[in-house]
Amino acid sequence: MKINPKNGIDKLIFGMKQNDVIAIYGKPNRNYKDEDDNVIFAYNALKIRLTFYKEEDLKLGYLVASSPDLELFGNKVINRKITEVKKDLAQKGITKFTQEEFDTFENYFNEENWIILQTEFEEVVKFEIGAIINAKDEFDWKFKK
Repeated sequence: MKINPKNGIDKLIFGMKQNDVIAIYGKPNRNYKDEDDNVIFAYNALKIRLTFYKEEDLKLGYLVASSPDLELFGNKVINRKITEVKKDLAQKGITKFTQEEFDTFENYFNEENWIILQTEFEEVVKFEIGAIINAKDEFDWKFKK
């Protein structure tokens, strides 16, 4: 599954509605609401969780994935050492990361591309990507019907 910075993952494009996603991937294995009434879809086989923002007319705005098939710029991401992944990203000009620690986990956040690489024991275990917020402080939706 190809990660498309600022756009989404695979055929998932920020700004899609639930029906757009179901038309491509079928019904999710889980479908629930979070504490903010956002709609969450989870697809077990794809190892991906999708968030449709209530405040944004239920548009797809956030993805969390842990599939070993994830690729960013042609390189695998999951189950690789963070130092190797960051080295690959540096070749594409992505070098600024804010680092946070939680127990045995560390998050490496790149605001420009709104991505988070979550690691445990220095290995990437989860990848998160969110829709970009533009200069007008609005979401930059990429999906056009």
